[in-house]
Amino acid sequence: MPRPSLAGSLRQPTVRPQLYSYGVVLVAVAVGWLLPGAANWVLGPVLLLGLVLLGVAHGACDQYVVPATHPALAHDRVRYWAVFLGGYLGLAGGVGLLWWWQPALAVAFFFGLSAWHWGSGDAPAAARYRAQWLAHSLLRGGLIFTVPLWFWPAETRALTNGLLALAGAAPVSTAALLAVAHWLGLLVLAGHALLWASYLATNQRQLALTDILEALLLSCLLAALPPVLSAGVYFVFWHSLQHVLRMNALMGYPLAGHSLWAGLGFFLRRSAPLLAISVAALAVLYGLAWARAASGTVLISLALLVASVVTLPHALLVTLGLDAARWRG
Repeated sequence: MPRPSLAGSLRQPTVRPQLYSYGVVLVAVAVGWLLPGAANWVLGPVLLLGLVLLGVAHGACDQYVVPATHPALAHDRVRYWAVFLGGYLGLAGGVGLLWWWQPALAVAFFFGLSAWHWGSGDAPAAARYRAQWLAHSLLRGGLIFTVPLWFWPAETRALTNGLLALAGAAPVSTAALLAVAHWLGLLVLAGHALLWASYLATNQRQLALTDILEALLLSCLLAALPPVLSAGVYFVFWHSLQHVLRMNALMGYPLAGHSLWAGLGFFLRRSAPLLAISVAALAVLYGLAWARAASGTVLISLALLVASVVTLPHALLVTLGLDAARWRG
């Protein structure tokens, strides 16, 4: 396995190239507002393609994180691959056992871990203080889960209960979901106000303005489209795309001087081996599921369950490897 160069790769720019994600989100919001009845047909095919080329692929270069951030641990290639695969599959298997043993707890763990992983992925590297980076990580993840609870409560409850039903757990009540939406909403609103005030108080005005813009943009997306579509657009064209661009820099291929398509091509070539295995496994799994229950709800729940199994090892690599310098101080 070629070892990525660290030269400049860990020094992230003050503002990451979010313009691509902003543009896609604005288009998706326009579709949700202008063509609400046709949003599934307009965005669905694009999302399906994006889920493979960005969503599934964005974790298929996880094997490059440790060699770049802790090269001493990857000096022996055979030992590194044994530890990497054993640890990755072991953590994924542990999550699978949790689904079998305590499915309701597994759902809560998946949602909480996703909120942290998405929020920390969006957190600005330029934040001056560790507390600001941590607060942004928690608040951004909370925002992504709170807005659908407020604007799409029935759809969010159906999505949650579909996942619980697939795992054999009891459904969540409307009252419980509304209570979560109420208190989580208050915490997210108050937390963002305090975070923005802290940016301004520490002379980080540009950071405050950028975060306000992103929070408003994502809130519009999550309010304009039902949860499956809005979360899909965010996951594919915001979270996954920005992670791909960040990994390219880690692997010695910065965005500057290259087109977006060239960068995506570079990443897909690096991720091809694990991406092919992942897509093949998903094809077999979905083929079996389709033969038993060709239901959109079941297939969406199955996709979430599969995603939850690999989220833990992927999120740990990002938090403990890529983001170590940020949460340590």
